[in-house]
Amino acid sequence: MVKIGLQVKANLENIESLKPQEESFKWYMKFACNNCGEVSSKWNYIMLEDEKPAQRGSGVTHYVTKCKLCARENSLTILPDTISEIKADTCDQFKTIVVFDCRGLEPKDFSAREGWIASVDGGTTFNNVDLSEGDWADYCDKTKQPVSISCIEHNFVRVK
Repeated sequence: MVKIGLQVKANLENIESLKPQEESFKWYMKFACNNCGEVSSKWNYIMLEDEKPAQRGSGVTHYVTKCKLCARENSLTILPDTISEIKADTCDQFKTIVVFDCRGLEPKDFSAREGWIASVDGGTTFNNVDLSEGDWADYCDKTKQPVSISCIEHNFVRVK
């Protein structure tokens, strides 16, 4: 069991916070098998609401896959209590926004797509923000200012 955190940073213009939608958010990733090193060529998504019985024990897992090269079954569980947001005052620093319990695999790449929630100081919330293009822009009628998200970067770190 290895816990791996996904860290993200981005430029937030006139946005107070950016966070993933909890239950329905799709975490798009590519993985490497820890047994043989094979890296998936296709994007796979993991959702908190997709619960499957764990291979061992009485817990649940959110993603189960079989390696195409060595046929080993691997799994990943989202630790729901670790899901957090990026705040405007620290958006230029990597922030761990979720931790995964990885068994037999390791995330190698992340794609920030749709399903983000952007909150503007003053109460406006933009739901289902799509970051597939790498950036997003809109206009806040309450604050009468443009809002945007750009320069999204990520990395993975081992967590104790």
